[in-house]
Amino acid sequence: MSAPLPDAGRNWVDDRAPEGLKPWLKLGRFDRPIGIWLLLLPGWQGIALALAAAQRMPDLYDLWLFTGFGLGACLMRAAGCAFNDIVDRDIDAKVARTAGRPIPSGRISVKQAWGFVVGCSLVALLILLTLNLTAILLGVGSLALVAAYPFMKRITWWPQAWLGLTFNWGALMGFAAADGALAVPAVLLWIGGVFWTIGYDTIYALQDIEDDAMVGVKSTARRLGKDVKGGVAIFHAGAVLFAGLAGVDAGLWLPFFLALGVYAGHLAWQVRALKPADGVLALRLFRSNREAGLILLAAIALGAVSVTL
Repeated sequence: MSAPLPDAGRNWVDDRAPEGLKPWLKLGRFDRPIGIWLLLLPGWQGIALALAAAQRMPDLYDLWLFTGFGLGACLMRAAGCAFNDIVDRDIDAKVARTAGRPIPSGRISVKQAWGFVVGCSLVALLILLTLNLTAILLGVGSLALVAAYPFMKRITWWPQAWLGLTFNWGALMGFAAADGALAVPAVLLWIGGVFWTIGYDTIYALQDIEDDAMVGVKSTARRLGKDVKGGVAIFHAGAVLFAGLAGVDAGLWLPFFLALGVYAGHLAWQVRALKPADGVLALRLFRSNREAGLILLAAIALGAVSVTL
């Protein structure tokens, strides 16, 4: 019987999933759905921003976009996590938090994991093909970012920046899927998301800072050292600034900026509460970024409604 992984907490996979499926669900991180939210929310924000910029209400195709992006986020996050675990299997075996994952623990072989990656990717491709050409090309282009990410922690102190480029690509895809083309607001939203991700993943990396030092894995948490709290503050400030600029360029009104203030307040709370030596708190603050992303989505939605009424 498989035990819960250290950073999973109480979850539906360990509580209710059939025993034979548990290793596969854990390989795709379905026991930790926060990653799905963090991959999905930029896509939903991009769709909402495109609707706001065009000053139109969603139609049936737009509703499919929200659904399709949800399914695609589940599948591509699962494929990306499995690929990451294939590449990192030797490192994961040496780190306490990751040693129990399905590949390093021997419950799933590397060959089986590759099959999982291919299967999830093929289903995601079927969803991608329902989008317009611009969004399809962006989706294909994201594969280079996904493929390179697991190697970044070996060659740069800023793997969190690469993760930001990758995880927020959905902002560009979502906007293009709803609008038919890219525009400045989408790029600004994406940049804001990159800053947001660097901030929250730096917080996440604090859990592994000692193990990472032992095995030679690089991170912004290690690079910033005693200045990590100030670094996260700068990243979160960049997230708010560029989200605000995206709203300005899209012509959003007061409701957006009032809600953006709530987003800024939530990110400021994370910085204020952060204690770099407290890994348990770091995980809790990291998980609170689902709420941060939802707040920004609500801000864009409020802005969209205010310009279409």
